[in-house]
Amino acid sequence: MKFVEVGGARLSAIGLGTWQFGSSEWGYGRDYARGEAGAIVRRALELGVNLIDTAEIYGFGRSERIVGEAIRGRRDDVFLATKLFPVGLPFQVAARARGSARRLDVEHLDLYQVHWPSPLFPPGATMPRMRRLVEAGLVGHVGVSNHSLEAWQAAERALGGPVLSNQVLFSLVDRRPERGLLPWAQQQGRVIIAYSPLAQGLLSGKYQKAPPRNFRRVRGTFSAQSREHAQPLVDALGEIGQKMNATRAQVALAWLIRKPNVVVIPGASSVRQLEENVGAADLELSDDDEHRLSALPNGLGG
Repeated sequence: MKFVEVGGARLSAIGLGTWQFGSSEWGYGRDYARGEAGAIVRRALELGVNLIDTAEIYGFGRSERIVGEAIRGRRDDVFLATKLFPVGLPFQVAARARGSARRLDVEHLDLYQVHWPSPLFPPGATMPRMRRLVEAGLVGHVGVSNHSLEAWQAAERALGGPVLSNQVLFSLVDRRPERGLLPWAQQQGRVIIAYSPLAQGLLSGKYQKAPPRNFRRVRGTFSAQSREHAQPLVDALGEIGQKMNATRAQVALAWLIRKPNVVVIPGASSVRQLEENVGAADLELSDDDEHRLSALPNGLGG
C-alpha cells in the first residue's frame, strides 16, 4: 500500500468511504449493512488500508456503528475519520464529537471534519471548539469537507493551527480541485481527500448504456448526454487498463493518487470491488498515460 504522510498523520492512498453503509438511498439493503459492509472494512484492513471515512449523517449514525463494530480489536490499524454535519448550534460540537466516538466505540477520533461550511455560523464559532477537542485528546486532527480554498484558509485562521485536510469531489470527471486547493495543499503540507473518485461509478464504464438504478440515475452525471460526453475518457481508461492488465476504475484511481498530497476514498458494494480498488495502489501510470487522461475533456474541471 502507498501512504501519504502529512502533518504527523499517515494515510493510505486508497482509503474506504462508507456513505453507503446503512444508508437507504444506495438501495443495498439490510443484508449488506449487516454482513457485507463489515466484511469490506475487515478486508480493507487486511490489505493495508488504514483510512476509513464515515460521518454522523451517513445513515443517521448507522454507518458509524457498522464501522465501529468492524474495527473492534483493530483500532491501532485505523486512521479513523468522521464528520460533523453543520446543523445545530456551535456549543454542541463537543457533544456531537462524543456521540460519534460513542457510536464508533472508540476513545478518540483521528480526524474530525466539518462536513460542509455552515450556512449560519462563521468558522470563528466552530473552530475554537474543534481546537479544544484536540487539546482534550478526543480528536487528533481537524479537517474540513466541501470547502473552497478561501473557506479552508478561514477555518485554519479560526482554528489557530493546521486544518489537515479538505475532503472534496475530485476525479477525472471533476478536476476543479487542481486549480487552487491542490497546489495550496502541496505547498502547505495538507492533504486532499478525494470522494467520488470514480464519479460514483461513471468511470468504471459500467453505466455507459444505462444509468444505475438507485438515486444516482437522476444526477446529471448519468444523463445520456453526460455519458456520451464521457465516452472518450472511458475508452482511454479501458485502453490504458488493457495495457496494464488493470480495470478502468483502477486506472482512474491511479491517476489521482499519482498526485502528491492526494488520497482517495472510493466506496465499495462488495469485498471484490474493495479488492479491485485497493489494487490501484500498485499501478504506476507512465507520464504519457497521465497526460493523455488529463488532456481529455471532462465537462467540469478542465
